[in-house]
Amino acid sequence: MREIELSEREARDLALRACLGAGANPASARSLVDATVSAARFGPSAVGFPHLVDYLNSFREGRINCDPAPVATRPFPAHLACDADRGIAQLGFDLAFRDFVDAARTFGIALFTQKNSYTTGELGYYVRRLALEGLSGLAATNANAMVVAKAGGPAVYSTNPIAFGFPLGANAPPLIVDQSSSATAYVNIAAAAAEGRQIPEGWAVDNKGADTRDAEKALLGALLPFGGRKGANVALLVEMLSAGLSGGSWSLDTPSFRTGETSPAVGLTVIAMMPGSKGSDHIARAHDQIQRLEKLGVHVPGVSGRSPGSTEQPLRMSRAVFDAIDRFASNEHQSSGGVT
Repeated sequence: MREIELSEREARDLALRACLGAGANPASARSLVDATVSAARFGPSAVGFPHLVDYLNSFREGRINCDPAPVATRPFPAHLACDADRGIAQLGFDLAFRDFVDAARTFGIALFTQKNSYTTGELGYYVRRLALEGLSGLAATNANAMVVAKAGGPAVYSTNPIAFGFPLGANAPPLIVDQSSSATAYVNIAAAAAEGRQIPEGWAVDNKGADTRDAEKALLGALLPFGGRKGANVALLVEMLSAGLSGGSWSLDTPSFRTGETSPAVGLTVIAMMPGSKGSDHIARAHDQIQRLEKLGVHVPGVSGRSPGSTEQPLRMSRAVFDAIDRFASNEHQSSGGVT
């Protein structure tokens, strides 16, 4: 499949024009572009520009409020709670971010919860932001039900990802663990279907509950949890952390993020933690431990394979994804307002 290469500046410009062309207000557009480029640069490629197309369609079709007014409250000194007003999750997080970081530095730990948003995109983005501020982070979110607790059962959970980040020093990329509770992420199934590829056995079942390697049948069926019952338990844990703590919709009550006109209105919970008291050597110890693990052949997510010049490399996307985004970008002149 032919790929398009863009500089980061070109990619940002394209994505920004596309968001505005889809009807997003400037603040939403900026927040989403930042998250998209970060996902394309550091996360799984499927949750970068390919997933941006889902956002663009959802702006246009009404699943995302194009002009939201997120409201943040502080029910406890170290707890910031946000209602995203059916907008993107990244915007509410951005608006509360500085207060969230300050609270974590003041109290040693802080909690951010958000309800009533579109799906969160790359979950690692939220803990990566914290790690770059010298904070450890844990994040959890949910979406519409697409994962069965056991083969043959009904879909009761979303892929319910969880992400963890830990800073490793100013000149080192942070540790970022970001993984779903399902055997794979939904976007990987969707990408395989779009490209006509089979999926590995154990990823999904068809609409009759039978194992399938056909991605199209998997889209009509459901995903399987990783590790059987243990993965389903992790999905339940994430459900309680995200929807339970935030007041967001349970996965069983959440409409699809790809069809219809209704916001998924899901939950997001992020916990920020100081990695030790002021003057401690906890970050240095963690850095040394990661180096020791890598010498033993352990792949460390967020760290292994990263080169110093990785942020200067061009960004890539398939021709199909580029064309889909470009179609929205060509409608930018129809959007009201500009970006300053």
